[in-house]
Amino acid sequence: MKASSLSFPAAVLMVLAGMVWGIIMAVSQDHSAMPAHAHLNLLGWVSLFLFGLFYHLHPAIDRSRIALVQVGIWIVGTVVLTTGVGLLHTGHGGEPLAIAGSFAVLGGMLLFGWIVIRREQTAAAFRGAVVPAE
Repeated sequence: MKASSLSFPAAVLMVLAGMVWGIIMAVSQDHSAMPAHAHLNLLGWVSLFLFGLFYHLHPAIDRSRIALVQVGIWIVGTVVLTTGVGLLHTGHGGEPLAIAGSFAVLGGMLLFGWIVIRREQTAAAFRGAVVPAE
């Protein structure tokens, strides 16, 4: 499985959940969970879709296990963080989940940053090793 193949459908599922959640909040006129709804849409839809685009544009990385792990960490972190923030803002606790999810998402972003930087370093080393034909 490729990281983009996991990223894109997960992003679509999360934005659909976020949209339904937004409609439920509008109908009930209870917007107390709005911060969680925003986290779900930004982390779940926007970030996951952008990860998918990056991985799709870099096929060698897309097929790597580390990219798949990064996307998996991000998905789990987003669900845990969103659940915690939703519980917290609706008065049902949730702080431990919000904290755990925050650290998971941070770890996912640090791993993504490492993947991006490593790709740039590998590409730069390869470009420096190429000798033009005479």
